[in-house]
Amino acid sequence: DLEMPSSDGVQDARIVAAVREGRMKETVLDMAVERILTKVFEYVEHEHKEAVFDREVHHNAAADAEKECAVLLKNDGVLPLNREQKIAYIGEFAKIPRYQGGGSSHINPWSVRGALAAAEGKNEVSYAKGFPYDSDSAVGAEMEAAVEAAKQADVAVIFAGLPDSYESEGYDRTHLRLPDCQNQLIERICQVQQNVVVVLHNGSPVELPWADRVSAVLEMYLGGEGVGEAEDALLYGEANPSGRLPETFPMCLEHTPAFLNFPGDGENVAYQEGIFVGYRYYEKKKLPVCYPFGHGLSYTEFAYSDMRLSAQSMKPGQKLMVQVDVRNVGECFGKETVQVYVGDRTGTTGRPRKELKGFAKVALKPGEMKTVEIELDERAFQWYHEGMGQWYAKNGEYEICVAHSSADVRLSAKVHYESPYMPPMKADKNTTVMQLMEHPDTRPMMMQMLAEFKKHMPQSEDKSEANAISSSMMREMVMNAPLRALVNFKLMNEESMEGCIAQFNALLSGGK
Repeated sequence: DLEMPSSDGVQDARIVAAVREGRMKETVLDMAVERILTKVFEYVEHEHKEAVFDREVHHNAAADAEKECAVLLKNDGVLPLNREQKIAYIGEFAKIPRYQGGGSSHINPWSVRGALAAAEGKNEVSYAKGFPYDSDSAVGAEMEAAVEAAKQADVAVIFAGLPDSYESEGYDRTHLRLPDCQNQLIERICQVQQNVVVVLHNGSPVELPWADRVSAVLEMYLGGEGVGEAEDALLYGEANPSGRLPETFPMCLEHTPAFLNFPGDGENVAYQEGIFVGYRYYEKKKLPVCYPFGHGLSYTEFAYSDMRLSAQSMKPGQKLMVQVDVRNVGECFGKETVQVYVGDRTGTTGRPRKELKGFAKVALKPGEMKTVEIELDERAFQWYHEGMGQWYAKNGEYEICVAHSSADVRLSAKVHYESPYMPPMKADKNTTVMQLMEHPDTRPMMMQMLAEFKKHMPQSEDKSEANAISSSMMREMVMNAPLRALVNFKLMNEESMEGCIAQFNALLSGGK
């Protein structure tokens, strides 16, 4: 059994010295020790030495959970497989699947079988190692044997993934690639076999340079001890994939939001991406992705219809019910995960195009239809405003999107959010005309000022000058100008500007 690292008494000695020298109060040490002992005594008190676990039942539960979690990323129709087909399993992950994370997350499971062992007694498959499960190395003869096995089969199933050393706690990945030997073998097999299925074992996104050339991609992630049984059931259609991607698979590392800032200079890292991580970033930048957040295919098809909202407007403290009818229009039982996104359409700067705010999974027989209902509260519209010290949403229009994935919106509707709150604002010489026009307390005064400005603006009779600066250009220039710029435009002087600022601040403070 592995234990967490110990200082071999060095830190203990430092604590003792700190207490003896008066740098730490003994009462503080007593509190820390008491917390530890309390948990130890609770464990001893509730320990059940005679407890019996049905490990086979638990193992089957692990396999069932993985059947629900695996994500079918691509399928050109090759899946599900037929047990009468001539199938070639390639890659050592077929024998030794990677099913858990690295470092201290390692546990000793009761039983682990790969897909090759899970297929025993059900159908015959040929096997070629091709590449190892634990390194980026391959013997030429093994790769050639894998290519030949794929060539002779009806379908080649390649069990690929990241070796344990590629991702773990305590250090970061330096690239998103699979081992080169795996990518090379997949490319070679695609040249001799048109029916290629790739089954992935990895804990985080990977680049898939061959995604457009293979027939299907099944993402198992780190599927736990039942991963082999789950792979077998999913590949042959005894279970229908229904998992969804909890992250975006980018085209390459360079497209990721932290690429320019991470890992920093060794001392500092600037998290400049802010809230624009994952799908929020890729949507805002309109970057193409390999597979989007929330994506996941099925062996059946689902149709969405009749989206309904419980209200056309809402206020803080109220709920909004989103309903949509989902029908299984395919030929087998399946499960669909309906996702609801909310998009801010008020013109608030710095907001994502839309954000996931609710989801629900529904099981449907062929031809069956069910109504899916997802509840949204005020937090589905709000973001944390540091200046206000609270969650806030601007008055205005929001778009409610019912989607199959972040990139596949099926239906949408608009709702008006009514907020009683306004962010604090204080006018100064750098406050823009637009900001004052947008605030209800200062808008009337600003409109009056603009009307006066218009009366006194010189009208040029020079046609070339009029063409150079059109009325629409002048309007935009004024609206985006700070108050100090109005002095430069000779629309007011310094003294009148300071007087206007004082009046604006009086209005913003309620006349106080």
